[in-house]
Amino acid sequence: MTAPPVTTAPSAPSARSASGQPGSPDLLRSAFRRHAAGVAVITAEDGGRPVGFTATSLNSVSADPPLLSFTIATGASSWPAIRDSEHLGVHILGEHQKDLAGLFARSGADRFGPGTRWAPGPYDVPVLDGVLAWLVCRVVARVPAGEHRVIIAETVVGDPAGEGRPLLYHQGRFNALRD
Repeated sequence: MTAPPVTTAPSAPSARSASGQPGSPDLLRSAFRRHAAGVAVITAEDGGRPVGFTATSLNSVSADPPLLSFTIATGASSWPAIRDSEHLGVHILGEHQKDLAGLFARSGADRFGPGTRWAPGPYDVPVLDGVLAWLVCRVVARVPAGEHRVIIAETVVGDPAGEGRPLLYHQGRFNALRD
């Protein structure tokens, strides 16, 4: 009869990691560069014209009611439209859409120019073609958080049937999953 394997407790953190660094914007940015996040594009209609931006802060909040959240800086060019819109679009991007993610992340870019495939969707919200999933949501709250707002929205309609694998953001760039 063989003896059961000996298990040991995980090693204690090193003195360096146990002391840590004081909280700061640089510490937060450095830590979150190590956190892989899904990539989404948020869209809205603003006086008859489409607006949108790339977001990596998308989260599921509740299944019942179906709520999600994301953040946006109040200095962002899309903020006035998000601030004033009752409905908005949420688009989950696939790994084949790095260029689209980059376009919607670039300040001053013509995000809805000839190279962007989209159509007006429910509630006149711009809906992007070729995404893994899209949702049209009704904004239920805009919560102040420093120089940002946390937007909480309830899903009204959508389509999760897109094909492909998700696009990720990690270490300051767009990436694909590896098996």
